Amino acid sequence: MSAEKTLPPPILGGYPTEPDDVEWPRETWPRGAVPDGVDLAGIFDAAFDADGPLATTHAALVVHRGRIVADSYAGALGSFIGEPTPIRPTTPLLSWSMAKSLLAVLLAMVADERAIDLDAAPSVPEWSDADDPRRAITWRNLLEMRDGLDFVEDYTDEGRSDVIEMLFGSGKADCAHFAADRPLLVEPGALFNYSSGTSNIVSRSLGDLLGGEAVMRAALEKRIFAPLSMRSATPTFDEAGTFLASSYVHATAEDFARFGLFLCRGGVVSGERLLRASWIDTFRTPVSLDEDGSIYSAHFWVLGDPYGSFYASGFEGQSITVCPALDLVIVRLGSTPTERKEHLLEWRRRIIDAFGAAPERS
Repeated sequence: MSAEKTLPPPILGGYPTEPDDVEWPRETWPRGAVPDGVDLAGIFDAAFDADGPLATTHAALVVHRGRIVADSYAGALGSFIGEPTPIRPTTPLLSWSMAKSLLAVLLAMVADERAIDLDAAPSVPEWSDADDPRRAITWRNLLEMRDGLDFVEDYTDEGRSDVIEMLFGSGKADCAHFAADRPLLVEPGALFNYSSGTSNIVSRSLGDLLGGEAVMRAALEKRIFAPLSMRSATPTFDEAGTFLASSYVHATAEDFARFGLFLCRGGVVSGERLLRASWIDTFRTPVSLDEDGSIYSAHFWVLGDPYGSFYASGFEGQSITVCPALDLVIVRLGSTPTERKEHLLEWRRRIIDAFGAAPERS
């Protein structure tokens, strides 16, 4: 839970158009040089220093003006039945909570098509009684993690952890039911409480609206993965048929970068608008502050820098950072302990500041 503090003003708009000489990265990404005056060597070295504050980085990738200008891969994925698999550009890695941001984009697309009012309440079976106060929870409350439900997002084995119980314990067969069954702690809209359970409620509600698991799978593929050429992207569903948007999409670093580039371009891919830019403005608008001062919007986080950067974030430092003002996307996948989170934020800021200070700044 977080106490309310002063939020920074939003920095919106400014989405760069697609360069005439750089096509959308379909089969492969176009490559480019780091701009003059931008030194990324030391920054990348820091990310892959196993003894440094970031601990383990598997993949780091920087896209500038639609081209990959820096990328590196390290380590291996363990196996119980064979040798570890070296991590390469073609290796799918786990999103963790970055999947929440993919869900938000899909909901935005469907909302425009079906005229969903974010200030209306979704249909949630657990809240069907006429006198259930949870019926007041709206789509917007859920997107902003201000639903008021009593859900504990704690990744330790000590004490109560609703997220661990949901994903790995008694709730794993039907994660959305586990989350929706939580009682209200405070009035909807009153308080920010980051909750993976909330995302699974949104996911199931959207899936029900579309027509079930098969249609939800098809929607992810047709509306996001295929148009963006995210060929490696694989979502996980639970036994009840809910897309586990709290935690589980596997994709390569390059495919996660395609999602970031789509946002950086204001929702346009190869000249075709797939999402209104005003939705991306919504994802960049500060709404709440977490206990550590991190800024939350609507299933995205806001960096709070002078460029209006925002990012998808996952457990232990997975991130897709988008800076439209600099036409810049940064992907980092790995394992950084939660208590070192500020070091990862600083690492990303160093990259953004390096591009922002470049003589050719655009």
